[in-house]
Amino acid sequence: MAGKTIRLFLVDGTANSLITAELMNWTGHILVTSRSSLGQALGREEADRTGIYVLSGQDPERPSQTRIYIGEGDNVGARLRMHARDENKDFWTKACVITSKDANLTKAHVRHLEHRLVQLALTANRASVANGNEPREKLLPEADLSDMEVFIANLQAILPAVGFDFFQVRANPAVLPTGSFDARSEPSNVTELRLTHRSGIEATAIEVGGDIIVQKGSSVQPPTDYATNQYADLRDQLFKDGVIDGDEMRFTKDYKFSSPSAAAAVIIGRNANGRRNWKLPSGESLKDWQDRQLD
Repeated sequence: MAGKTIRLFLVDGTANSLITAELMNWTGHILVTSRSSLGQALGREEADRTGIYVLSGQDPERPSQTRIYIGEGDNVGARLRMHARDENKDFWTKACVITSKDANLTKAHVRHLEHRLVQLALTANRASVANGNEPREKLLPEADLSDMEVFIANLQAILPAVGFDFFQVRANPAVLPTGSFDARSEPSNVTELRLTHRSGIEATAIEVGGDIIVQKGSSVQPPTDYATNQYADLRDQLFKDGVIDGDEMRFTKDYKFSSPSAAAAVIIGRNANGRRNWKLPSGESLKDWQDRQLD
């Protein structure tokens, strides 16, 4: 894949207010705002354009997950102002506004983009999608469809850089060619991992871009009363949400952790140094492998 240059601009000089993001040689424009800075964002030129937007925040029903809402509008600012007053959408704390610098996105284009982004978010399963009904696909001319797929590909490259990685389908090690993970040259973007424990539990995961994605079927240590675990609340929440089956003590689906230690602590049931606990198929620890890359 060819490299891309992303230009980020902190409008107020901090990362907690307004951020704009652009790709070189791309007409798309990204504006990210916190809810507290929404009034300032609505005063910008981008807010008056036709575009799509993504609202994100903690899922009130499943605190261990993020909830998102994807929408579109001829005037995205008017839509955001409406959502800010909607009690049914109190969950969101950040908004991402997606428009075009050349104003060539039409109502038909953004309706199509809304449909495709909801599809991608449901497939990626990185957040719960608050859209009540999946938007209908908007039929476009063949040339426009091609342009919109290029637009989406660029969005998938730039949105993770501003904290909106909800449209990235997780890599699946099952479809990687046999022998991809040898002791000498694991791929830099996907690393296969295993965790075993003397109690008999076994777990598998992949590391992608710093995230540890524990695979469905991985086993988990039964609850104990004596172990110290700084991730105990997260572990309890995963049981409540059904991500971990409390009877079979197994993951019922893939789940992304922000660090190897968080994943290991949830699986083992106590504090753990995940970089040492997770091993590559060669038997080398994740820590040793990462350290070796420095050479």
